[in-house]
Amino acid sequence: QVQVAESGGGLVQTGGSLRLSCSVSDADNTFSQRAMAWFRQAPGMGREFVAHISHDSNVVYVDEPVKGRFTISRDNAKNTVYLEMSNLNPGDTAKYVCVASGVLFNLGSWAYWGQGTQVTVSS
Repeated sequence: QVQVAESGGGLVQTGGSLRLSCSVSDADNTFSQRAMAWFRQAPGMGREFVAHISHDSNVVYVDEPVKGRFTISRDNAKNTVYLEMSNLNPGDTAKYVCVASGVLFNLGSWAYWGQGTQVTVSS
């Protein structure tokens, strides 16, 4: 079983920055073979895709609403993926959830979800 755990959320003022971390563990140490993604869910809203990164960081995509402000990266030696967020605004307030692909070397097939970390941006 792949376990996913996010950290780094909190309360920040408009214009501020945060870095979210997502640690992944499993018995076979497959993190370096799995694509990763971040989603977010605001209160009363559906889950929204934010960004993804391939297992080897060769493919990186950040969705339009946050492009230029958010950056996704990973450190395979630390089994961790990051989401760097800058110039935050109240519209970014949401629970941010990390997910690992269920298929090795596949970008997609999101299967292993974390519990999420709350980001709240005050005006």
